[in-house]
Amino acid sequence: MNQVNELKAAARDILAASLKASLELFKVMVPVLVAVRLLQSLGLIKYLALPLKPVMELVGLPADMGLVWATGLFNNIYSAIIVFLSLARDHPLNTAQATVLGTMILIAHSMPVELGIAKRSGPRLMFQAASRLGGAFAAGWALNAGYRALGLLQGPAAILFKAEPGADTDPGHLSWALDQIWNLSLIFVIIVALLAVMSALKKIGAIGLMDRLLRPLLKLIGIGPKASAITVIGLTLGISYGGGLIIREARSGALDRRDVFYSLTLMGLCHSLIEDTMLLMMIGGHLSGLLWARLIFALAAVALLVRVSAALPQRFCDRFLWAEAGGNPRAAP
Repeated sequence: MNQVNELKAAARDILAASLKASLELFKVMVPVLVAVRLLQSLGLIKYLALPLKPVMELVGLPADMGLVWATGLFNNIYSAIIVFLSLARDHPLNTAQATVLGTMILIAHSMPVELGIAKRSGPRLMFQAASRLGGAFAAGWALNAGYRALGLLQGPAAILFKAEPGADTDPGHLSWALDQIWNLSLIFVIIVALLAVMSALKKIGAIGLMDRLLRPLLKLIGIGPKASAITVIGLTLGISYGGGLIIREARSGALDRRDVFYSLTLMGLCHSLIEDTMLLMMIGGHLSGLLWARLIFALAAVALLVRVSAALPQRFCDRFLWAEAGGNPRAAP
């Protein structure tokens, strides 16, 4: 009986958390959705996506997908998915393309919020922004080149929200509104499912297992033991969790500023390995890129960064990479 009550309480907590999270997301997503529809109706989408056209071409994506990435950069992954669904009917992607787009979104999204977390811990804002934007492009380019050279994942992307075959390419406003209500409902269901899965993974010890597996890797690439535990939290549960702990530890002086820098750079390139990966699989992305390539890329990039920064003059590092010893993290540019 106690087990049943515990399950009911857990279900209520998950539902309440899902409702709260969904309402916060929809406050951002609905205006974005309406704006994209308006831009589509006026034929302006191509002009808005124009600045990112060269980048999209280099990673093998249609130019209009630049708007999807830009939405993710300034808002969040859910908003990017909503914009993607608005454009996917006219720009169908294969699995490789969906994986490239998804990986780029996973590496560089929610920049205003997440860069703010990094800045408050000490690392220089410009480097953190450049590493995530550059990392997203580099990973996208490498994945596109690899998939094309090997002829992998060239079939149509399996999108959870896929439009019905033969659907009108330019639905009326009412039909469009009903489609979006359906998509938003599915987003809510996905949030509930993700929270339930994360709760179950914590309960069965899967998060703890990932912690034990990742710590030796972090030590190998050069992140100290004091920062490794917090870094694993960021990698598995997200930068808001790990970054928040890093801020607290950085300000207490418990962590070396180099470890703070390496940890947050790694978190920026690769965080929320479970939840965000599952989200981007919903739009047809493949695990090979969304999870494995992203993790390997992030670990390799930070391992290289540790070696390069060790050879750089201290003055250069203090100015461009992290705050000076005894400096105020809030003051870091």
